[in-house]
Amino acid sequence: MSQKPAPDADPYFPGNGDSRYHVHRYELALDYRPASNRLKGSARLSAVAGPEPLREFALDLAPGFRLGSVVVDGRDAHYTYRAGKLRVRPAKAPAAGAAFTAQVRYTGNPQPVRSQWGGLGWEELTDGSLVASQPVGAPSWYPCNDRPADKASYQIAVTAPSPYTVVVGGRLLTRTARAGSTTWLWEQPAPTSSYLVTVSIGRYESVRLTADPAGPQPRRPVPQTVYVPARLRSRAVADFTRQTAMMDFFEEVFGAYPFDEYAVVVVDEELDVPVEAQGLATFGANHVDGARGAERLVAHELAHQWFGNSLSIADWRHIWLNEGFAKYAEWLWSEHSGGPDAAAHAATAHAALTRQRQDLRLDDPGRRLMFDDRLYERGGLVVHAVRDALGDDAFFRMLKAWTVVHRHGVVTTADVTAHVQRYAARPLDALLHGWLHRTALPPLPGGGDPR
Repeated sequence: MSQKPAPDADPYFPGNGDSRYHVHRYELALDYRPASNRLKGSARLSAVAGPEPLREFALDLAPGFRLGSVVVDGRDAHYTYRAGKLRVRPAKAPAAGAAFTAQVRYTGNPQPVRSQWGGLGWEELTDGSLVASQPVGAPSWYPCNDRPADKASYQIAVTAPSPYTVVVGGRLLTRTARAGSTTWLWEQPAPTSSYLVTVSIGRYESVRLTADPAGPQPRRPVPQTVYVPARLRSRAVADFTRQTAMMDFFEEVFGAYPFDEYAVVVVDEELDVPVEAQGLATFGANHVDGARGAERLVAHELAHQWFGNSLSIADWRHIWLNEGFAKYAEWLWSEHSGGPDAAAHAATAHAALTRQRQDLRLDDPGRRLMFDDRLYERGGLVVHAVRDALGDDAFFRMLKAWTVVHRHGVVTTADVTAHVQRYAARPLDALLHGWLHRTALPPLPGGGDPR
């Protein structure tokens, strides 16, 4: 497993996160009332101080909450809370490299964090809520060290009125009903970036997906569940019915699924795009039509469990590692399932990019362009260019080794270029430099330049 320190400050979001310590576990206990959007929370962090005594540290927590207490190693701590930062001074500073615990109790009405992409994080729905935090929305609902490289395990207990279902990425341990409320206890033992933690609360039915009995049976079926409003159940079952076969194929080409289970939530509202989280993806009602019209998105979100979730980026400059590989997974699934092959998708993407601005550098797109559609398409194209250069045998060995070697770790663009080169019969520096470090679009892989 690869685990590298991130820079002291993320170049795109320098105000988020604190590199002076590392959290290895969060235990969240939440009580949520959908009718009033009222959240009462307790967050317990188990962490380790960095190479200096930790006289002060910071947590990210969006403005608007009322703090009940802040305790470090069982003693009340001094703190200030303003502008989305909870700055904590322990009564006794943890020594360099020492383990410590911090507990924060808070209440309030969670609101999305404002950004150039709209609201991020906790979103109140017509009847329930969801969390879509990428990239910096996690502080909208819990205090955290909001850096993608600071990965931790999570235990999350959510109490809500009993008519509601609570879904968290991970494994459901217990469900306890009492006096009109139900507490759902979920565990995610795998290291998880703060923005990939989600809670979905709504009136859902659960449907367990099973493999087609007439098709090949997986050696280790991954439990897969769809949570869906009753009125959308038949459409959702039709749209996700091939997800079990998709999982089998992705395990074949990417390696074993990196988590215990996989869930999909379909909310009873429209969403601009589906949202991935660790072990879970959220789709809007507009993404289910009963005719598999959004199957490429199903493939994309599932692929993120390997690319983006298990393999997490060191900082947001490397976002193409998430989106480019997930885009290429769409093309691989199309090729495998009888649709256009990856070369055809690459040609279509390349032709579209030639007609657009050439001002995006894949390895460092800048905050303004980090979710630009061109990054997704160009990211898929560089993966296809590597496939063309290596040949299928070496490419698929490289791809599986990439996910296995760095499983549950942290990766950078430099990591993937070094990894790819190990499988090449000739140096690929010029090829990779053109795709990753220059703005001009290189020729179409394997087909010359159609211009």
